[in-house]
Amino acid sequence: MSSDFSDQRGQVEEAFPELGEIESEDLREKVVEAWCLGLARGGWRDIHDIPYAWNIHETDNVEHVRGVTRIAVKAAEEQRDFHGADPDFDVIVAACLLHDVGKCYEYVDFVDEDTLDSPDPEYATSEVPHSISGYALAHEVGCPLAVQRAIPHFLGEVPKRTLEAELVKSANSASSNAITYATMGISLKEWVAEYSQTQE
Repeated sequence: MSSDFSDQRGQVEEAFPELGEIESEDLREKVVEAWCLGLARGGWRDIHDIPYAWNIHETDNVEHVRGVTRIAVKAAEEQRDFHGADPDFDVIVAACLLHDVGKCYEYVDFVDEDTLDSPDPEYATSEVPHSISGYALAHEVGCPLAVQRAIPHFLGEVPKRTLEAELVKSANSASSNAITYATMGISLKEWVAEYSQTQE
């Protein structure tokens, strides 16, 4: 990875201690690289300035991404230990950590300009949903297909979903529901119904 990303790399590694749960050093590096690219192109000065949602700034995206990762790992442990399934933990952790990296691009339109430093207009836009731009970032840095396919988490984006992809999707909903209740006193379903022009 380019040394031009030294500032972003430090932020990413500090923000996501769950990176240490990825056994593959190569995959761990690809997750960091995707975040560094997203932060640099989005012009973000601080990774914690990316909000959870366009209209929920009390919780940042880092907390949500970490929550999704923690929920998914615990669920995968139960799937393995209680049900005898064989989820791929590296895929789960990597995909969870990357499932909202696309907000680096999408959410530049929903924050104060002083949190940004020259966003790249080729990438930084709210026109592309963050789960799709996150998939593109994962593809660009060479994440395995299993990780890429687990990133799109909105209904219908990927017709055939894996065990790992379903874990990312359900953990995302669980974390999002907790955040909407904690910040707005409403369920995720109610939030989507009220603010349907964008997705969680």
